[in-house]
Formats: sequence, C-alpha cells, structure tokens
Amino acid sequence: MGTFNCALRLTSMDGERSLDLEALVDTGAFLTTVPGRMLDDLGVDRDGSIELQFADGRTERYDAGRAWASVDGMREVTRVVFGGDDCLVLLGAYTLEGLNLAADPVNQRLLPVKVRPG
Repeated sequence: MGTFNCALRLTSMDGERSLDLEALVDTGAFLTTVPGRMLDDLGVDRDGSIELQFADGRTERYDAGRAWASVDGMREVTRVVFGGDDCLVLLGAYTLEGLNLAADPVNQRLLPVKVRPG
C-alpha cells in the first residue's frame, strides 16, 4: 500500500548515468518498480525475471536488473523491476531495507534504522 512520495535517484551500475525520480514509498511492495523504458534509458541490464503476485490474485512475470539507489543521502545497490510504461515508480521494502530506512506513514517521512553489529 502506497503511503507517501520521496525523492529517489537511480544510477547505472557503471555510475555513468543517473535518473532523479519521485517515488511512492510502497510498504506493500517488495521490490522497487520503475517504467521499463526509463530503466532502459538509464542502461540497466536485464539480468533475470521475477514473478509478481497482485492483490487481485493474478500473477505476471517482469524483467529485473540492478541499479544504485540513493535516498536521503544513503546509497545501495538494489534490485529493480522493469514495469509497464504506465506504472508508478514504487520504492519497495527490499530497497528500504538495503538503505537502512524505515517508512513512517503517519509523519510521511523515512527514518534511518540503526543497525547493531553482531
């Protein structure tokens, strides 16, 4: 379920190209999804596919790849899904976890998560 928007920067794995996006923080989405044509323009390689199941029970297979994601000064390589041309840019839970960020839907912001060693 989408909660609020945030700024997301995606960068190609070689660091040559970047794309600044407005992303919906979607606590119900596992992976970050971006229109495929944007990821193609960014130079993200399609390195596999993933089957996604939707709330209405249908499943669809999508191409996936890797890109650098930056949010609130945090940066991490993340898995991205090549969505349809009309899909919303969704910032998924896997990317948030990799960035050590948690969603605060009440105050509509992202909060750093302190990770303790061991």
